[in-house]
Amino acid sequence: MPPEQQTKDDRSLGDLLSELMRETTTLVKQEITLAKSEMMEKAADTGKKAGAVAIGGAIAYAGLLTIIAAVVLILVHLGLPAWGSALLVGIIVAAVGGFLLSKNVAALRNQDMTPRKTAESIKEDKQWVQEQMR
Repeated sequence: MPPEQQTKDDRSLGDLLSELMRETTTLVKQEITLAKSEMMEKAADTGKKAGAVAIGGAIAYAGLLTIIAAVVLILVHLGLPAWGSALLVGIIVAAVGGFLLSKNVAALRNQDMTPRKTAESIKEDKQWVQEQMR
């Protein structure tokens, strides 16, 4: 009887193991493809967010410089020496910037890059292989 017409009961143990190996190999290849796809999706999303942060930061920086200059001029107008006004404003701006920087660096470090869909799929595949071995 040709192999394609054989039922599972008619096939030899060698045929069954060979089929299981082929299916397992196909499954592993599909999992690798899924993992690559998922990681690329997460990397692209992270890249878009980082780009938006950079553009927003550059625009905000220009506005902030203008505001800082205005605050220094106001303090000079109120009677502080120019160097004292610039130093005071510089210290305040540096403190705020340091706080924002540390907060956002921590958020980027906590970005979850784990391919969760792939991990779940691998668990399901493992169960399937174990069931096939019974």
